[in-house]
Amino acid sequence: MTNIILCGGSGTRLWPISRTLMPKQFVKLFNNESLFQLTVKRNIQSCEKQFIVSNSEQYFLAIDQLEELSSTNNKFLLEPIGRNTAPAITLACLALDPNEIVLVSSSDHLIKNESAYQKVLLEAEKLASQNNLVTFGITPEYPETGYGYIEAENVNVKAFHEKPDVITAQKYIDAGNFYWNSGIFCFKAGVFLEELNRYSPEIYEKSKIAYENAKNDDMLRINHEDMLAIPENSIDYAVMEKSSKVKVVSANIAWSDLGSFDALSQEFKKDESGNTINDNLIAINSTNNFVYTKDRLISLVGIDDLIVVDTADALLISKKGDSQKIKDIVKELRGRESDLHHIHMTAHRPWGTYTILEDTPGYKIKRIVVKPGKRLSLQKHFHRSEHWIVVSGTATVTVGNEIKTVRPNESTYIKMGEIHRLENEGKIDVVLIEAQVGEYTGEDDIVRIEDDFKRC
Repeated sequence: MTNIILCGGSGTRLWPISRTLMPKQFVKLFNNESLFQLTVKRNIQSCEKQFIVSNSEQYFLAIDQLEELSSTNNKFLLEPIGRNTAPAITLACLALDPNEIVLVSSSDHLIKNESAYQKVLLEAEKLASQNNLVTFGITPEYPETGYGYIEAENVNVKAFHEKPDVITAQKYIDAGNFYWNSGIFCFKAGVFLEELNRYSPEIYEKSKIAYENAKNDDMLRINHEDMLAIPENSIDYAVMEKSSKVKVVSANIAWSDLGSFDALSQEFKKDESGNTINDNLIAINSTNNFVYTKDRLISLVGIDDLIVVDTADALLISKKGDSQKIKDIVKELRGRESDLHHIHMTAHRPWGTYTILEDTPGYKIKRIVVKPGKRLSLQKHFHRSEHWIVVSGTATVTVGNEIKTVRPNESTYIKMGEIHRLENEGKIDVVLIEAQVGEYTGEDDIVRIEDDFKRC
């Protein structure tokens, strides 16, 4: 069985923890492990290989986190743009043997009852081997309005229902034959493609063209124009709500999609007053507060039922019950052309990280960390000059036609427009301070001439 792991999503509902370049599935929320890592560890018990669908930025995050798990037998499908779950799953299935059973799972779900999950997987795999499209139904614990519902009769699906209002959700609960739609699926790759071709032929045909035109070397890279031509749709709308082959397995697996801070708050330990247990929290005469902070001390006095999320460059304060509206903040930030929805002060790159220490019109100061054996692209900038000061490690620096070694407390200067590269040939991290000076210091002022990671 192959685990197709869907890594798309911009993480807007858990901003400011989650950003476009560090979505929630890669944030290490639980015992220094990410939801993506937990997904891989959970499914590797039943699946021989992983087929990970992501974009190019998330690819490098996934590679790093897979290395931490010592995970092997991983294949990647890189989407230039997202077109929802139906095209993503279709492209992955086209690359597999038609008889291969696939487990489709999101990378950002939390499942706490793993023994029950493994039993459900066996049941789903058996149904899938009989040419069914299997979906996992979560027994609802309360009238949730943020999930779709599956109406069932034993393993047979009668209907899919959109996210309901509270009154309708309560009716579903009372009926006793409704499940939350988990977004987890199991089927043979070929059976899914046959049903897709029957009910959504345009998605099938356009996906087939995109797959045939894709670059398929160490990973499957889809062309931008081909991806754009595929109709955007979910697997539910494209296939599951139309097919007569759909079955549902009841999954009492302590599942959550962690789609809001209200949901996330349920997964953290609390003190006797219902406040999050955190060494950086002092709560006096305050109850039932979710506080997420890593670096700064947060003090609460006479505060109840709040969500407080503190990061290096943004602070969120919300009433509990209103955290679904955080996506409106992200929309506002995009309208302001702010980068706060897009990137943290510390950004992860395939070669290491950089942290913005100061960003003022005319100059920017960064702390750059380059991992052993990695190097940045051979590049140039049109609008800025750069000064590099090595703090630790030994850097190999290319400036124009000259290659030199720069050691701690030594520096080098790169003029505007000059071709340059930074490399770490040593065995420890290279840490340096970069001072950029120029009229424009945006991250898009870069021309890559040569790149180990095949970025444009």
